[in-house]
Amino acid sequence: MKVAVIGAGAMGSGIAQTFAQCDDVEKVYLCDIKQEFADGGLNKIKKGLDRLVSKGKMEQAAADAITGKIVTGLSDIAVDPDLVVEAALERMDVKQDCFKKLQDEIVKNPDCIYASNTSSLSITQIGASLSKPIIGMHFFNPAPVMKLVEVIAGINTPAETVEKVIEISKQLGKVPVQVNEAAGFAVNRILVPMINEAINVYYTGTADIEGIDNGMKLGCNHPMGPLELGDFIGLDICLAIMDVLFEETHDNKYAASPLLRKMVRGKRLGVKTGIGFYDYSNGPRNKVPTDKK
Repeated sequence: MKVAVIGAGAMGSGIAQTFAQCDDVEKVYLCDIKQEFADGGLNKIKKGLDRLVSKGKMEQAAADAITGKIVTGLSDIAVDPDLVVEAALERMDVKQDCFKKLQDEIVKNPDCIYASNTSSLSITQIGASLSKPIIGMHFFNPAPVMKLVEVIAGINTPAETVEKVIEISKQLGKVPVQVNEAAGFAVNRILVPMINEAINVYYTGTADIEGIDNGMKLGCNHPMGPLELGDFIGLDICLAIMDVLFEETHDNKYAASPLLRKMVRGKRLGVKTGIGFYDYSNGPRNKVPTDKK
């Protein structure tokens, strides 16, 4: 099987690595809008694998075999994939334009499956003006480690495509969960409003950053507190999901926290920008709550 991953950011590179680790995959096209972005995604994969090798958790030959399957470039290199996984910006117009170009101009395989890694957008709407159906194949970060894949069918997604993507997910060693299309699907419909509420708890002065995160870790046995988790997801992604939930439901319980919106405007997005609710200037393991600086 040949796979094209469109978007070489944190999610895209992780998804590319996940497929490259699968014995049933012979080639992975890792694509982005600039060659340097695609190469950066591959370099991120190499660094992660190098760490595993240095710790004795992977043989160098195995790491080389994974990266040897990955070819980087612009989307026009993806001429013959059996599966496309789009991991571009979480914007409807970007995803629609991406798929339209792939279907109409680039991909020559008539049996190619087109999947989106969107975390909240409507699969039906993404595929509304396209010549071939779309399915949701939602991985979780970090994709090589997290076991879950949400499989989401739009109203025009054939049942056989759902079955194929479920089978592919199993081949990757993942646990696929079929989800009916709805704003935020299943996991993010629960998770992101929790993060948003944690932000409001901090915003209203009920508790400080460490208090909120320690409360959820020690009181609810969560491995990571909600504010730190928001930083790792990306606060811009959290805001985008909250806005989708609100726009789809018009329910005020999904209104984004004013502080969340303010932080996104100020480019305090979390780990990706080096600062969010924590300061990551000395690395994620040496994070400092921003209200304790």
